Amino acid sequence: MINYNIRLKEVIKTFTKRLFYNLFDEQFEETVFLKKTFLEITSKLDIKEGERIWNEFQDQFLTIREKLNLDAVSFLKNDPASTCIEEVYLAYPGFYAISIYRLSHQLYLLKVPIMPRMMSEYVHGVTGIDIHPGATIGESFFVDHGTGIVIGETSIIKNNVKIFQGVTLGGLQVKKSMQSSKRHPTIEENVTIYANATILGGDIVIGANSTIGANVWITQSVPENSLVTYQTEIKIRPKNNGIH
Repeated sequence: MINYNIRLKEVIKTFTKRLFYNLFDEQFEETVFLKKTFLEITSKLDIKEGERIWNEFQDQFLTIREKLNLDAVSFLKNDPASTCIEEVYLAYPGFYAISIYRLSHQLYLLKVPIMPRMMSEYVHGVTGIDIHPGATIGESFFVDHGTGIVIGETSIIKNNVKIFQGVTLGGLQVKKSMQSSKRHPTIEENVTIYANATILGGDIVIGANSTIGANVWITQSVPENSLVTYQTEIKIRPKNNGIH
């Protein structure tokens, strides 16, 4: 019988949580634990040069932290419900999902197999936000509410983008033959995408400074400075209160 190391799911869960905590509240003992656990995981996954990868990964922690600080400020600036920066770090699932994305993305760039996806799937289960570690996301990224967001592997999101719950950045077709091609859209700078919008296709570009309204379905590129909305007719009539 093949051993798939299924119990690594629990190890990855613990590793991911403690990695996030240590990124902001660094402690020597915790760093030692994280390195030891990382080497155990890479050994189980038959990943070579685990220590070299860990050292290169750790060297990026300060840069990742700086990017996340910009993300946190974006949450504070854009969400009228936020009261202080501490609330963003401690209570926002969108910020947590972005944090684990930025960590797992670095491992993805270091060509670590499987582990980045396991980290992203852990936080997906916790937050309902599905960001593939292969996606490219710029600075000051803001996710409001977040539940149901899907961001595919080859998505490109540039700086100062805001995305609301239920948004999908997906592929227009699902074919194994497209594995090495760009399948997901590009979102230029300063774009806002409102709830439940669906944007599909690797050739699709949403131009800078555009606003994509709620519930729209987009399969063609949008020029910069555009407003895209879905219109439906809603009729409201008063009750007759039983009078005939």
